[in-house]
Amino acid sequence: MSEKFIPTIKGLLRRHMIEIPSVIDEASGIRINGKRIRSLVFTTDVAVIKNMNADAIIAVYPFTPQPVITHAIMAVADVPVFCGVGGGITTGKRSINLALHAEFQGAAGVVVNAPTPNELIREMADTIDIPIIVTVVSEKCDFEGRLKAGASIFNVSGAANTPNIIRKIREQFPYVPIIATGGPTDESIKKTIEAGANCITYTPPTPAELFSHIMDKYRDEL
Repeated sequence: MSEKFIPTIKGLLRRHMIEIPSVIDEASGIRINGKRIRSLVFTTDVAVIKNMNADAIIAVYPFTPQPVITHAIMAVADVPVFCGVGGGITTGKRSINLALHAEFQGAAGVVVNAPTPNELIREMADTIDIPIIVTVVSEKCDFEGRLKAGASIFNVSGAANTPNIIRKIREQFPYVPIIATGGPTDESIKKTIEAGANCITYTPPTPAELFSHIMDKYRDEL
């Protein structure tokens, strides 16, 4: 059967929005509270979030999580938001409180860092009623322990080793939901999906990079 034709409509001003690679459509997706999610954009830039066609936002950043940042992202996002709540430098009761606050603000799920102890995941799972996404950076991770503690989804971020980590998870847990970084090319994204990722995280170009192309065009036109 031939692929179904999908009519596409774009506004004049919104035609410059950032579009995720179409190869991500090959992922099975993860259905969370009725919504199927295949793609997540990895950013906290509210302008990018407002001009992106990803299914969801994964908002993690290298600072202590702050509710005011979560609020700003939630205020502009048109799609589900998965918020980072620490687990490494920021941990313990503070991470649990951040997770509960994120749920109250409407987050679709929370993301914890790779060093997060299982006991913290367990206590967080007893406190909130949204998915806990646990970041995985190595095949040495105790996958079974994470799941027993209350992890709902694995977020694999292993750079070039990501497909190998996914295959290791799939050997033990064929049906566990997996989000993974897809890399910079269609080929690397496809390999990640073929390894068993259900959902792909895409890192968009920065506003500075986008402005560079626009300014080059303006200069050529003068």
